[in-house]
Amino acid sequence: MKINKKKSQIRKVKFGKNVTIVEPVNLYECKIGDNCFIGPFVEIQKNVTIGKNTRIKSHTFICENVRIGNNCFIGHGVNFTNDKFLNNKILKKKYLSTTVGDNVLIGSGVTILPIKIEKNVTLGAGSVITKNCKKNKVYIGNPAKIHKKNEKK
Repeated sequence: MKINKKKSQIRKVKFGKNVTIVEPVNLYECKIGDNCFIGPFVEIQKNVTIGKNTRIKSHTFICENVRIGNNCFIGHGVNFTNDKFLNNKILKKKYLSTTVGDNVLIGSGVTILPIKIEKNVTLGAGSVITKNCKKNKVYIGNPAKIHKKNEKK
């Protein structure tokens, strides 16, 4: 039996100052801002930008074309997607994008479809985010709905 083994890698990443990474991770062709933390078993793909002071916990997957703002927290096992499989077809040429504003808190186990999340949003653990999220709100559920208004920061 032939087994093809691949090691985790960090390739062509633009790092800010004071970044902490706990290996193993797969990071490639992305930008990570100052004072960020990347936990173990995280994959961040190309064309992703992570803002300053953002923490990404273990087992999180951030696919192509995601922009994450400053001062965000991303819990364990969060999954970003970049294709909605519209009309039962996979996009082959250009993946969709997701934007996460500043001061966003994302609970563990959240799945995020390609949408826009404005600033000061909280996404409850286990939620599935299928639509844009307005600033200063808390979203929970599957599909996620507004639960309450966040206190302004």
